[in-house]
Formats: sequence, structure tokens, C-alpha cells
Amino acid sequence: GDWDFWIDWKDRRLWVTVVPIVLITFPAAVQAMLWERFRPPWGATVCVLALLFGEWINRYFNFWGWTYFPITMVFPSQIVPGAILLDIALMLSGSYLFTAIVGSMAWGLIFYPSNWPVIAPYHVPVEYNGMLMSVADLIGYHYVRTGTPEYIRMVEKGTLRTFGKDVAP
Repeated sequence: GDWDFWIDWKDRRLWVTVVPIVLITFPAAVQAMLWERFRPPWGATVCVLALLFGEWINRYFNFWGWTYFPITMVFPSQIVPGAILLDIALMLSGSYLFTAIVGSMAWGLIFYPSNWPVIAPYHVPVEYNGMLMSVADLIGYHYVRTGTPEYIRMVEKGTLRTFGKDVAP
């Protein structure tokens, strides 16, 4: 959803918690189905690679091809390392319970570190018209998305995300 589409919404708080929880459902289901019937130790990884292929097609044609949003603003999350860890947990244990506990924990814990090299340049603070914001917020401020009110950027004193702790209203 929106937490994974826009670079200015890939923040260090909500994106890290929402996206891994939502994204683990398909790889876990495919992994369980393939493991139950055929016993391949790579079900989650294959599912994630197929999902990322579809995501790149979607992002390229829908965001760049139709609306000309920069592709660097809407790239998908890096989820292959989490899928590999999920497959390793099932392969080494053979237990669904162990995979559900340890594999899903590994999936969630590796999510942010595996995405950090990609999103780190967008978290650099910049000053723009006397306001301190991140590069991601600056991109989101210039490429305003129409639609419902949560897409509208209100940059007054500070940014949507401050460099302190809390999200600014």
C-alpha cells in the first residue's frame, strides 16, 4: 500500500512496522503450501522474487509510464533477505511453529537493515526555504499526490516527520 509506495512515507517508525507485517503473509502462505506438498526449501524466496517482479512492472508502468513520477520515489522495499531467512528457518527446523516464531522474527528484524542502504540518502536533512526537512520530504513536497487528504503535504513549521521523536501534525 501507500507505506511502501512513496519514499517520503518510508519513515523510520511506521513503515518499518506496517510493511513487514503485511508483506509476510504471501511468502509464508506460498512457503507452507510448497513445503507441505513438494518440500522445496525456497518457497518464500520464489514468492518474493515473483512479487518484486510484479511490483517493478507496476511501479514502472503505472507511476512512471502514466504519471511521470520519478522511479526513485516509488521503488519497492527490499524483502529478499527476509525471505531467505524465512526459508532457512523452515529448512533447518522443518517445523512450522519454529518458522512462525523465529523465521518471522528474522523477517521483521532484517527488514530495516536490508533497506537502509537504499533509503539512507533520502533521510539526509536539508534546509529548504528556512525549513528543516529530509530529502524524502522535499521530494514528496514537490511531487504532490492528489486524492484523499492524507496525500496532501502541509509543510509549515518543520516537516511531516521531525528529526526528533514524534510525527508532527
